[in-house]
Amino acid sequence: MVDYSSNQIYNVVLLGHGSSGKTTLSEAVLYTAGATKRAGKISDGNTVSDFDQEEINRHISIKLSVLPFGWNDKKVNMLDTPGYADFVGETREGIRVADSGLVLMDAVSGVEVGTELVWAASDERNLPRFLVINKMDRENADFQRSLSQAQEIFGSAILPLLLPIGKDDNFRGVIDVVRMKAYMGPDAAEEDIPADLQNDAEAARLQLVETAVEQDDDLMMKYLEGEELSPEEILKAVRSAVAKGALVPVIAASGETGVGLRPMIQAVVDYSPSAAEHKEVAKTLAGDEVTLEPNPSGPLAALAFKTTADPFVGKLTYLRVYSGILHSDSRVYNPRTRNEERIGQLFTVRGKDQTPVESITPGDIGAVAKLSSTITGDTLCDRDNQIILEGISFPAPIYSVAVYPRGKGDSAKLGSSLSRLVEEDPTLQWHQEPSTRETILSGMGDMHLLIAVKYLENKFGVSVETKEPKVPYLETITKTARAQYRHKKQTGGAGQFAEVHLRVEPLPRGGGFEYLNEVFGGAISSAFIPSIEKGIKQVLSQGVLAGFPVVDVKAAVYDGKEHPVDSKDIAFQIAGREAFKKAVLEASPVLLEPIMNVRIVVPGNFMGDVLGDLNTRRARIQGMEQEKGKSIITAQVPLAEMQRYATDLRSITQGRGVYTMELSHYAVVPTHIANEVIEKLKKEQEES
Repeated sequence: MVDYSSNQIYNVVLLGHGSSGKTTLSEAVLYTAGATKRAGKISDGNTVSDFDQEEINRHISIKLSVLPFGWNDKKVNMLDTPGYADFVGETREGIRVADSGLVLMDAVSGVEVGTELVWAASDERNLPRFLVINKMDRENADFQRSLSQAQEIFGSAILPLLLPIGKDDNFRGVIDVVRMKAYMGPDAAEEDIPADLQNDAEAARLQLVETAVEQDDDLMMKYLEGEELSPEEILKAVRSAVAKGALVPVIAASGETGVGLRPMIQAVVDYSPSAAEHKEVAKTLAGDEVTLEPNPSGPLAALAFKTTADPFVGKLTYLRVYSGILHSDSRVYNPRTRNEERIGQLFTVRGKDQTPVESITPGDIGAVAKLSSTITGDTLCDRDNQIILEGISFPAPIYSVAVYPRGKGDSAKLGSSLSRLVEEDPTLQWHQEPSTRETILSGMGDMHLLIAVKYLENKFGVSVETKEPKVPYLETITKTARAQYRHKKQTGGAGQFAEVHLRVEPLPRGGGFEYLNEVFGGAISSAFIPSIEKGIKQVLSQGVLAGFPVVDVKAAVYDGKEHPVDSKDIAFQIAGREAFKKAVLEASPVLLEPIMNVRIVVPGNFMGDVLGDLNTRRARIQGMEQEKGKSIITAQVPLAEMQRYATDLRSITQGRGVYTMELSHYAVVPTHIANEVIEKLKKEQEES
């Protein structure tokens, strides 16, 4: 096993729209670098990165995969990410620990929805990147059209580094415009630039060099004075411009044929920052910022950036070390849990294959099994030098289903299995909704939850059915009302007697429940006052109108009667319950529905369609603005109208719209809609 220092390690994340060719290209790169003996195929289900059974079945990437390989004296940790928007959490994990990115574009399709989404996510972290115009061997592949489209959408600093020689079936090589050499075929045989492409290569070189030297004042002066720059100076300038985000080099390649891959890998190690150049800003327990160098003798700081839950092996935690050295068979400290973790055997991971190692050096990526309490986003450090690394920003779930266990065995394991799912994928969340008595599983879309349910069954042996969640309505009253109820039960033996007079009043929204004892003169003994409250609280949870919790109400007991022998706790519970029900029905009860704050970001040309659709959803538009060429709509919309909005918005905007949603407040449901809800629920109860 070769030991690499941080200046020899490159952490590169593969990003792009689904079907842009990331997995095929990663297979070809591993084969080209000699890390595998043959390139796997998605259709055969034998790729290194897509080893999960669901990935094999569906022919798409679902999980982030770590794919290290050696290149001359360097180590490249390639992180293959899913392109499908539902699995954005995996993509964000990869971006968090990468030092640079390869954004793949299909040479036929050009900039797609996923391209824009990963570009924006990379911008959030100022990630240096390359643009790979992939699939140059496809019919109708067009490098120049794809390049122009990318420049128009993402900016003019996107410039060719490896120009294509030929296209479609005739894509046979690339031109390195820095070295001014042609590299032909998958073996990258060095040749002179074809005469008919010489002018194009010189024009591309001029543009690239001028952009790169702008980042270096000394080189800029030398260039302006007409002095010839050495290849080393140009390489240094390009590398510096890439690191600063001032330049995005563009690479022509084909993952299918392997043409352009050797020059592409060389470009990564030539021009992207190594792990040694990464300075990580962390915080102490006191909140002070510290800058961590990738120094082996520095304080230990490792980020748990991915967790996989396996029912047989246990939990596998993926780590990137930013400072210090992480050793096998050692003890580390987790500042979040305030507990020590025992590090057992460390591994380097390639797909599903694990290779034991003694340690992980700064800048490198590895994994460890069976950490007891560490989850994705946690820091591992020394107890004596506690450091907290920035975690991973995950989007909030926007799509939910209610899950129902199929059998008793499934019911017993459901909660713990859902918790393990969420531990593995933080873009999933689950909770028990008390108002509807449903178990709710939330995620990023229908595909995301469909696969989560499959994992429940295949990984944890829990079989469930899913339904659209019920809206968590609430019930309240709108005026003051009085009612009384006498409970009298006389059968053989001891009887039951209680009479309760009470008044209900509405409280302000969010007021909860208040209970008052206004009984004077001993009409009801003080011992029975709590019994009445207990009966009322049964109704609070079960509802009066449609079975939803009753909120924002004051109940005051002001009179009643009791019997010296037959009055007891259960009698006053029943009388309190029934009197409260009667009073609520007299107090003009209404349904309350959750109103959500929604923020929608769409390309400007979809603005009208989105606004028109929102109007059909009883939305109240709060504002509209433009930001970076996008239209941003803020609105308040009833949750009942937003249950399947993730799917609908994708349809309306061709997948280009994104949104976030959080609870704002509860509001009264319009009468005609409330009547429909109540009738529907009564019908369901009768049928069940």
